[in-house]
Amino acid sequence: MITFPNAKINLGLNVVERRPDGYHNLETVFYPIPLQDILEVTTFDEAPSQEVPEGADVMLHTGGITIAGTAEDNLVVKTYRLLKTQFDLPPVHIHIFKHIPSGAGLGGGSADATFMLRLLREKFLLPLTDDELEERAARLGADCAFFVRNTPAFATGIGNIFTPLPDLSLKGYQILLVKPDIFVSTRDAFSLIRPHKPVRPLTEIAALPVSQWREAGMCNDFEESVFAKHPAIGAIKEQLYALGAEYAAMSGSGSSLFGLFPESAILPDAEMLRKMFPDCFCWHSQLDV
Repeated sequence: MITFPNAKINLGLNVVERRPDGYHNLETVFYPIPLQDILEVTTFDEAPSQEVPEGADVMLHTGGITIAGTAEDNLVVKTYRLLKTQFDLPPVHIHIFKHIPSGAGLGGGSADATFMLRLLREKFLLPLTDDELEERAARLGADCAFFVRNTPAFATGIGNIFTPLPDLSLKGYQILLVKPDIFVSTRDAFSLIRPHKPVRPLTEIAALPVSQWREAGMCNDFEESVFAKHPAIGAIKEQLYALGAEYAAMSGSGSSLFGLFPESAILPDAEMLRKMFPDCFCWHSQLDV
């Protein structure tokens, strides 16, 4: 069985307060985008020609963008083991082909984990509701539960409490995503953060036309810290506006940035984008939700 985990972007991100446990409470809007990995699961019996070490119960096979870490560290393997504690799952091969860059603020690893939950439920007919999937997804990562329903949502807490935004749609907009080859550490992202409540609620701004978001104050609070440490990332945001984006921002804590362009906008072709953004991952698509 095969599925296609998709990325998300953050439409605004406000760090509103520091918690007693040392974490920070956030307010942000999660929006799914059609940048997708490929995830396939087959049982050992369904793929008898593939060699398996004696005693193994899961084999991870990867392709595309390199995935750091060992197989046991990978969230899809942890997902399989999480469900195996409750259900009698057979040994499986897991194949992932990565298109979503890691360390980009796009939720690629979280999407893979949650789509793995969904896939295992469907493939092995597990008696789990969406609410029960969300509870298990939350054990794997703060934002994992978003991908159970995978629709626009307002996130609070540490990015783990979701309120659906059924009226928010960017359908027809073009998105240009640029991810430079720059690693942003959590320490860098929080270095200049001063937690505060936004002047205008993010959900109120998101209800406005996209062309008004920038002036209305939609922003990503991590940009101040990240752009100060990595000016090249901030320069990409300005390039996106120069290309005609109605709104541009960094996603999550970086290092990817995105621009939203009206359906009628004419953007540079792939070759020109490579010249404009050297050593960057670039992806251009039209949003369909």
